[in-house]
Amino acid sequence: MNLSDITRVIANRYDDDIIPRLVDYVKVPAKSPAFDASWDAHGHLGQVITTALEWARAQAIEGLTVEIVNIEGKTPCLFFDVPATHGLGNDRTVLFYGHLDKQPEMTGWAEGFGPWTPRIEDNKLYGRGSADDGYALYAALAAISAIDGQGTARPRCVGLIETCEESGSFDLPAYLDLLAPRLGDVALVAGLDSGCGNYEQLWVTTSLRGLIGGTLNVEILTEGVHSGNASGLVPSSFRIARQLLNRIDDPESGRVLLPELHADIPAERLQQANVVGAILGDQVWKQFPWVGCSHGPEGEGHAFSQPTTTDPVEGILARTWRPALSVTGASGFPSIDSAGNVLRPKTSLKLSLRIPPTVDGEKASWALKKVLETQAPYNAKVTFDADWAATGWNAPETANWLKRAADQSSNQVFGKDAAWMGEGGTIPFMNMLGEKFPDAQFLITGVLGPKSNAHGPNEFLHLPYVKKLTAAVAGIVAQVR
Repeated sequence: MNLSDITRVIANRYDDDIIPRLVDYVKVPAKSPAFDASWDAHGHLGQVITTALEWARAQAIEGLTVEIVNIEGKTPCLFFDVPATHGLGNDRTVLFYGHLDKQPEMTGWAEGFGPWTPRIEDNKLYGRGSADDGYALYAALAAISAIDGQGTARPRCVGLIETCEESGSFDLPAYLDLLAPRLGDVALVAGLDSGCGNYEQLWVTTSLRGLIGGTLNVEILTEGVHSGNASGLVPSSFRIARQLLNRIDDPESGRVLLPELHADIPAERLQQANVVGAILGDQVWKQFPWVGCSHGPEGEGHAFSQPTTTDPVEGILARTWRPALSVTGASGFPSIDSAGNVLRPKTSLKLSLRIPPTVDGEKASWALKKVLETQAPYNAKVTFDADWAATGWNAPETANWLKRAADQSSNQVFGKDAAWMGEGGTIPFMNMLGEKFPDAQFLITGVLGPKSNAHGPNEFLHLPYVKKLTAAVAGIVAQVR
């Protein structure tokens, strides 16, 4: 198969058709159910999945069938099915995965940019969701179409595009059970919802961290009181919350203290981290928008923030195989301009804790709840309301054919070998499919590279990269037998 021709055809397809579709997609605030409890009434998820359906049905792919699958009370899924070509048979399949739901707005967008305001600048499409993960359906069908356009044999391809991923895919197990008889013998899972270490080669994700979280509530009073009258005698609910957080991680280093939340790192993953560390170097930590941005030696008169480590390999392992706590939200605080001299009665903190790929999410969540609620300081009323527990995923041993196919496709499209690296994010779907299809190989890849800032402000889709990535995926899919 001529990947040079396919790369050109796919690039033209993006320019003429797909990018305008993604521009329109960015405009729709199709927030995931966790961030829009009235998602059904608002209709945004229905809008984006219906638009995707209409586009997919218009594709000139022989035998393509596509439909929206609905289970009452659950977010909808889009399912497509394309028969194999040139007599390969329809039992063995490639399963494509993506999602159309989005993260919420987030503050901090640059002037003239916004989550629902698509803007193309410097070959990047800015706005919420196109990179995470609105492009996936379009890329999957563009890759299939390009293979067929070359007259190259291709396996049967099926696709499942959900609308609940950013909420932990809690609706997905029901759809997997419903659709399982239609998925066939899955030889390869092509998940297009991951990241890349740079925009210069194909990146394959080898593992994903799990995620547990919930709300920590600390109550010490029934109502606020004058701080001059009570402070020093009544303990601050925030200070109690701070003490409780210190049970989870070391405030100096950030190292998580609960042994139940750690796991041994496999030798293969350590070896891969060393290879990728040599590829990326300081880019491992310099990719983030640090305050000050000088990163020069101390004493030069420049203020700057810094990472927990500047060692590339340690940085990779820290964000892929080690647990880490983040406080992502808070309530019980008045705004600064209306904050008086009042000792607040309650502090609530939203906790998000990434866990290693092989740690059981449910067990980790119970361990977190126990350590927070046991023996509360000052006998305060402390509750931890867990709201998700997603186990991570570690890929099975990579088959030789997939290693060769990834390197060949990456070299033909990018001029470099493929790179293999764990990611720090969580895709519960991968763990579900790993259990359901234990004999499948996994091509988990994506476009979320340096500064793309998924979930944050100024999220973008790197347009030259997504075109080449789609071509590389086509090259691999054509080698599945």
